[in-house]
Amino acid sequence: MLGSTGARSNIPPASGIARHPARGRCILHDVSPIEAAAVLAAGFAAGMLNAIVGSGSLLTFPTLLAIGLPPVTANVSNTIGLVFGGISGTLGYRRELVGQRDRLIRLGIAGLLGGTVGAALLLVLPPAAFRQIVPFLVLFAAGITAIQPSLTQRLEHIRSRPAHDNPLVVLAVFLTAIYGGYFGAAQGVILLALLLVLVNDDPHRLNGLKNALILGVNAIAAVIFALVAPVDWTAVLLLAVSSIVGGQLGATVGRRLSPGALRLAVVVLGTVVGLRLLLLP
Repeated sequence: MLGSTGARSNIPPASGIARHPARGRCILHDVSPIEAAAVLAAGFAAGMLNAIVGSGSLLTFPTLLAIGLPPVTANVSNTIGLVFGGISGTLGYRRELVGQRDRLIRLGIAGLLGGTVGAALLLVLPPAAFRQIVPFLVLFAAGITAIQPSLTQRLEHIRSRPAHDNPLVVLAVFLTAIYGGYFGAAQGVILLALLLVLVNDDPHRLNGLKNALILGVNAIAAVIFALVAPVDWTAVLLLAVSSIVGGQLGATVGRRLSPGALRLAVVVLGTVVGLRLLLLP
């Protein structure tokens, strides 16, 4: 997944998983030492980036394509491999998750349901269905993060409610998870931007919550994809090992950023990713 998680935006319209002739087939791709090093480096960087903000698959998915994996295989392998980095990044934020049990359970259920719906949609709909609106969603997320201080004052009546009891927050998580399960481009950027605006809490706690929620979305999508699509387990292994290390480093760096720096990172990365998707589809 792009963003926290996957890169389904780059799958050609005719390559829907449900129509792929090799679905369910396990693959062990032969890679040269240089190719393995490239995947390891991309996985490490993606794990670190996903833990801090999101969009790490902008690095890993093109790398898998470059070493010769077909788009569907690259997408599925990328999603499964980076789940391990998601676990690492979430564990790195475990201190920030203390006291968020009820919030995580209720919003996590919404995320799992949305991720399941999104992954199921990917099996029957062409990926191009969301492709044209993705850059605008990402740029919107960057925009609302940029003006978050003024927005929070106007939305104080919404932010005052506990997140897990706030229908707007639950709906935001559910819809973002559908998007993440189906398409996934910069899912982390979009979800963190919405949480920053709608939930009254420390940004680092919200980032930890974002990591945990996206981990659930990506995990359920990974299970579904592994059952119905070709998986290159060599790529999965390389991404898993490197993203675990990157996730830990990313969590260490992210937890040390000031709230303002974290918000700036969302704005800058969201703008770069949105423009990249808009200008270089």
